[in-house]
Amino acid sequence: MDSLSQIVLGAAVGNQVLGKKIGNKAILYGAIIGTMPDLDVLYGEFLDPLTATDIHRGFSHSTMFFIFLSPILGWILQKVEHKQKVNFKEATLCSYLILQTHALLDLFTTWGTQLLWPLETRFSLQSIFVIDPLYTLPFLFLLILSMKKKKQDPKRMFWNRTALIVSTSYLFFTLIVQAIALQKFEKQLEQNKISYQEIVVKPSPFNIILWTTNVKVDNGYYIGDYSFFDTKPIQFQFIPTQKELISNIEDAAVIIQLKRISEGWYCITEKEEQLLFNDLRFGVMNADKNDMQFSFSYHITEENGEVKAVELPNKNRKEAKKLLGKLWVRMWGN
Repeated sequence: MDSLSQIVLGAAVGNQVLGKKIGNKAILYGAIIGTMPDLDVLYGEFLDPLTATDIHRGFSHSTMFFIFLSPILGWILQKVEHKQKVNFKEATLCSYLILQTHALLDLFTTWGTQLLWPLETRFSLQSIFVIDPLYTLPFLFLLILSMKKKKQDPKRMFWNRTALIVSTSYLFFTLIVQAIALQKFEKQLEQNKISYQEIVVKPSPFNIILWTTNVKVDNGYYIGDYSFFDTKPIQFQFIPTQKELISNIEDAAVIIQLKRISEGWYCITEKEEQLLFNDLRFGVMNADKNDMQFSFSYHITEENGEVKAVELPNKNRKEAKKLLGKLWVRMWGN
């Protein structure tokens, strides 16, 4: 999830465990600790961009790392707050819960989280977009109500518990909505007599009303979208895999790395004499057959026998604003 959501979650967990003893300082500590798993972005700056993408939400989001880091943070917290009788056990538990809930929240998004590192498997429920105001804003509002109460006031923990219950309930609600959207897509695929190997359903940006799907078939993918306000049948668009375009370099290290990052959801395209590796997990920016644009594309080159990949720059703000405008209109039905 986005940084604000993780900060609010960490603050609420810290408040729940230590708020009665140290008041709003528990919220501060929780907010700080809640951002620590995402520090992999910082050390990723010292790596090549592709490797930085590969390791994101890896070791720093693993339960093993949390078990190692929690006692260290717990010892520091206990030393800082010993006058408030914060002991090592509860400080360590607080740190662990903040870190672990960070990774569990990321679990609901599309990117995937390597919870069981060093195993390479990434877990992803894909039921919520990385930024969702309906998750973050009510959570933040209820946390602020808790912050305004004194540490011994029963209403402080009431509002904090309510914040955690409401936010967690919303996460599980997204799974229910996702399951309904999945049924809609599967029913339409059956009506269209499309047999497939795998299907992924995920929300469009900032909402859980408009959903998109990637459907893997033998020689490509079908993509489509569905809004709960739709009145017409779901339309699918076919995207060929075109793996033959990289058949002569598919064993190159960078290609293997790109396949791992995309978790096998990719296609190859040619545009303006450029060979592009397109990550399909995050959808299509522009579904125009003559100018198809993907959220993440990498330009593949070969220099002196070495295969390299460079991520294409993101679209400018004007184009992003235009895309969001289209999504807003599409959300209200076809």
